[in-house]
Amino acid sequence: MFRSLLPLSALLLGSAFLVFAGGMNGLVLPIRGVAEGFTAASLGLLGTGWAIGYVAGCVATPKLVSRVGHIRSFGVMCAIAAIAVLLSLLLITPWVWVPVRGVSGFCFAGAAMIVESWLNERTEATSRGKVFGIYTMVNLAATTAGQMVLTLGDATGYLFFVLAAIVYCLALLPTAISATSTPKPLTQVSLDLPKLWRNSPIAVFAVFMVGISNAAFGTLAAVYAARIGLIVSDIALFASLPILAGAASQIPVGFASDRFDRRKVLLGIAVLAVAADALFLFYGVAGAWAALSLSGLFGATVYAMYPVIVAHANDHADTGSAIQVSGGLLLVFGLGSIIGPSLAGFAMSGFSAQWLFAVTGSAHVLLVLFALLRIWIAPPVRAEDKVAFQATPLGRGSTPETVTMAAESREMLEQDASQT
Repeated sequence: MFRSLLPLSALLLGSAFLVFAGGMNGLVLPIRGVAEGFTAASLGLLGTGWAIGYVAGCVATPKLVSRVGHIRSFGVMCAIAAIAVLLSLLLITPWVWVPVRGVSGFCFAGAAMIVESWLNERTEATSRGKVFGIYTMVNLAATTAGQMVLTLGDATGYLFFVLAAIVYCLALLPTAISATSTPKPLTQVSLDLPKLWRNSPIAVFAVFMVGISNAAFGTLAAVYAARIGLIVSDIALFASLPILAGAASQIPVGFASDRFDRRKVLLGIAVLAVAADALFLFYGVAGAWAALSLSGLFGATVYAMYPVIVAHANDHADTGSAIQVSGGLLLVFGLGSIIGPSLAGFAMSGFSAQWLFAVTGSAHVLLVLFALLRIWIAPPVRAEDKVAFQATPLGRGSTPETVTMAAESREMLEQDASQT
């Protein structure tokens, strides 16, 4: 296994640099914005701008790569992402930050797709599942590290903006000096909502609601934490713990979803999410430990929903169409991510910081109600028709290439299971 990973180490390192810089930049902006007196509404628009750029990057990058190639495209993405970070430092105003954040989202999506395409091309079919798991863990660790590094200095200065730009440039190096052959063309996906809805109505509705809630929290968690008086180190933990808890909870959630009706598993997770929303909204938090504990519960629920939804949709997918279904759901998730942050930001500006969880709670309540409706009117999927649950990266960090890697690793797992 070590020998198979050695040739991929440069790509894994490049991906780690990419998400490290993304995690750092994504957290320093709201912290600096709060210090500058930006409204929650304007900070919520940062998430909307990012989501618009990210979805556009997922759609447009395959066409760009087909014209100028992988290496040139990746170099452009990393360079512009670094420029965008520095522009955010030079021009500290929401009028600049929001569109620049959209540019960052576009470049981040494009760069991630290219790295993942390269990684997928250089991975042997027999080890693809293990490599995909390692890639997921590397990105999770790098994202967390990028957020936690903010505890080492002054987040209201220039240090972390410059450092994020430097790391984006470092991400360029592994592919720039790679001697490997050019990977195959990138995966292209299109959004066919009627077909997706016919495949699985609950998957489409649920992933849209999860996009709203997860993007709202991911964008404005730091704003909420700052408004309730947490210090920078606790703010970084408040943003990082939910991601780690969500990754850990995928183990028991995956076990349950392979053995029971996935809709009921999703319903149970959503009910727990509503409980976490209610605790934040109605009871508030008294001190850092209470806030961090609640954020862990929140993350363990909301960040475990996405892979259950994708698995349920693939249970209904026709043979050979799993990538199209998962890719379409990713775009629906992106549409929800466009709405959630701005909606929550305006709610927090008009009322109080706790109203972040009024928005996420509303999305989760609607998900619960729709899940109950579908469980009542439609039979469950037979056990023999289920695909294997695949723990996947959190939706906001996924691209169509991630979907391809996950689908191919899932196929290998199913083939191995059928042969034993």
